[in-house]
Amino acid sequence: MTRSDDLKTINCTACGAGLDVLGGGRVTVHICPYCGTELDALDSYKALRTFSDLKRPDTPFMLGMTGKIWDVDYTVIGTLEHKERYGGQEWTWIVHQLFSPTHGYAYLTIENGHFVFSRRYRGPGWVSEHQVEKAETPPILRIKGQTFKYYETTTSEVTFAEGEFTWEVKIGDKSTTVSTLSEDAMLGFSQTQTERETYRSVYLPRKEVAKSFGIEPPKLTKKIHPLMPFKGGPNFTFLRNCAAGFAVACMVLGFVFGLSGGKSVLTEVGLPVAGLPVEIPFEISQPNKLAEIALAADVSNSWASIGLTVQDPEGNILFGAGRTMERYHGRDSDGSWTEGSGKANLRFLAKTAGTYQLNLGEAESGIWSGTLAQPKNAITRLDLRIREGQTSGKLLFLLGLAFAGISAWTFFRRWRHQSKRWAGGDWND
Repeated sequence: MTRSDDLKTINCTACGAGLDVLGGGRVTVHICPYCGTELDALDSYKALRTFSDLKRPDTPFMLGMTGKIWDVDYTVIGTLEHKERYGGQEWTWIVHQLFSPTHGYAYLTIENGHFVFSRRYRGPGWVSEHQVEKAETPPILRIKGQTFKYYETTTSEVTFAEGEFTWEVKIGDKSTTVSTLSEDAMLGFSQTQTERETYRSVYLPRKEVAKSFGIEPPKLTKKIHPLMPFKGGPNFTFLRNCAAGFAVACMVLGFVFGLSGGKSVLTEVGLPVAGLPVEIPFEISQPNKLAEIALAADVSNSWASIGLTVQDPEGNILFGAGRTMERYHGRDSDGSWTEGSGKANLRFLAKTAGTYQLNLGEAESGIWSGTLAQPKNAITRLDLRIREGQTSGKLLFLLGLAFAGISAWTFFRRWRHQSKRWAGGDWND
């Protein structure tokens, strides 16, 4: 039995207050917001029961308010407050029943200041509380190309009701809902003592809905809702992909440039340490490119340090530097080990072509004995090689790391959002 769609107003049969009839023909009860009496909409609005001394929840939506949700006109026809109690804690959310003459009934939920839109879902699939309790891993449903993973189980009771509803509402009515979550939707499998229903829920843009209904959106008590989509900005995907591409390109180019050995201009093998200090001229024919000075010493469980200066073709000192070469080896309970290479190098920019001069100073050295390094003449010769036209991939590698950091940051932002979406779930391994 349904009531007439032509009925627009009634008087409460308990207190006589005038009430607007807002819902369609499937409304079964109407709860008077003035006296709390539940009226039977299918039997001349006969009083069924009275819910007295109920405090209206803090919601900006009032009965009769109209607004658009995804370009569909909806009217607020009912208000419910649900409360869940567990482990000494309480969670409260408000559900408004909506009606559209063209799209029927739906629900707008306010939870922690967020807006969620729900409709009954008639598709396949069901997850019960018993299935969750028996499962060793979170239950998963795959429906129409979407994957829904178990999120939480809630048992709540109705603590406030006013307006029109398509079912008979009672204060204290309890329902258990098993929720599963996908990337952009939630399926809630709700069961009471007498029936069960499935609801599909999606996130609503707060500002758009508030503007359409002419309200101020409630304050957010949690920044992230499980259904809240990730917002990376209009250029998020472009930035992420370009940064990753540039990072790879810079690393490859840096590797290629690092492989370029340049041209050899001087090789001295077995340079006697006893002959130091020494002055060694060398020719540079490729100006404005890197030149490399490479040293190697015959160190073994020892170290050697040598100072050097380089003069340009005009006799001016370009720079002075020092390099230490060391190599150690031994054997312990883990086996043989080695450390160091006995080699050292440096690079400099040769701005002009011509004859440069390398001045090698006296070498200082020491030998490692047990845990101590003892000063001692630990080397006898040096190998010296000078090359010009060197290329370096260091800056490209650094630039690649910077681009990689930008790309990693975008992935981290999305990962952090996903983590916060799932943080409220109750699955515990």
